[in-house]
Amino acid sequence: MKRVINFSAGPAAIPLEVLEQARDEMVDWNGTGCSVMEVSHRGKEYDALHHETMDLFRELAGMGSEWKVLFTTGGASTQFLMFPMNMLGAGRSADYINTGNWSKAAIKEAKRFGNITMPANMELEGGIFRSIPKQADLKFNPAAAYVHYTSNNTIFGTQWHYVPDAKGKPLVSDMSSDIFSRPLDFSGHSMIYAGAQKNLGPSGVTVVAIKESFLAKAESDLPTMMSYKVFADKDSMFNTPPCFSIYILNLVMKWLKKNGGLEGMGKVNNAKQTTLYGAIDGSKGYYTCPVDRDARSWMNVVFRLPSVDLEEKFIKDAKVAGIVQVKGYRTVGGIRFSTYNASGLKDIQTAVGFMDDFQKKNPA
Repeated sequence: MKRVINFSAGPAAIPLEVLEQARDEMVDWNGTGCSVMEVSHRGKEYDALHHETMDLFRELAGMGSEWKVLFTTGGASTQFLMFPMNMLGAGRSADYINTGNWSKAAIKEAKRFGNITMPANMELEGGIFRSIPKQADLKFNPAAAYVHYTSNNTIFGTQWHYVPDAKGKPLVSDMSSDIFSRPLDFSGHSMIYAGAQKNLGPSGVTVVAIKESFLAKAESDLPTMMSYKVFADKDSMFNTPPCFSIYILNLVMKWLKKNGGLEGMGKVNNAKQTTLYGAIDGSKGYYTCPVDRDARSWMNVVFRLPSVDLEEKFIKDAKVAGIVQVKGYRTVGGIRFSTYNASGLKDIQTAVGFMDDFQKKNPA
């Protein structure tokens, strides 16, 4: 068996231990004689898994019983419209902080349902994002029904390193690409959502966690599969849920718990980002990171080489060395290492060794 170091931005690497357990249980899960993909979602075996997964999410996040955990589909892109459809409404306003492409996508959809204002817009000329606003720079709309932000920017490699104070307004976050990567006080939020395919498991399931007090404000007269209240009332089983994706989500969260929970992940991820950014900054300008230092992402490390030709050679040579999916986003270029939870410190150390060797063999 050959396993590469996979720095894909998503779908991303899944812990090997989880993949091996899923392999071993593929044809006989939990003594049922069936795959988890084959059992009824109404049966007691799957029902127990489903609710255990909700409980695991709350436990890892430190969320109490006031939080409802929902399993939806369609990724964060569907939440961009489902959320304002439930929580905004014609004639109302909401604040969206613009820090990247996915913030812009959320704003585009939200404009269909109400008036959108931006407490901060970090977009530079040419559609570039390099920074995160300071708390003092946020100019909130007093009439806003809620404040929305995207916690990590996968494309440009920026990340919030504090939880913004929404000044009493419900705070909502798209945490698709850095959820459960470090300890975080979720109590200041009213809702979070995350596509699973970065840190939580495979594509196919999106986790929504919402406080019941905020859920109570949701619209009721909505298409069934767009209603948070329906998902909450039916425990996300009005229709057949993405059972296999939820099963892998369950295994990943057990792996997280086994490895020290968010505290343990935070220590490892801090060591990873320190090692990687240290190599970039210590390269005497050969590798350069375009992101403001106080906004650098722990999850998506972006950097440039002295020329596009060298970047293309870097990508090819990295693949030969067993380091894959390192090409920057198609509209941005450069190099991107997406170092989600499943990437260990040894992977980063190996990658840094490759970077050092590449620089020696390919001077600018």
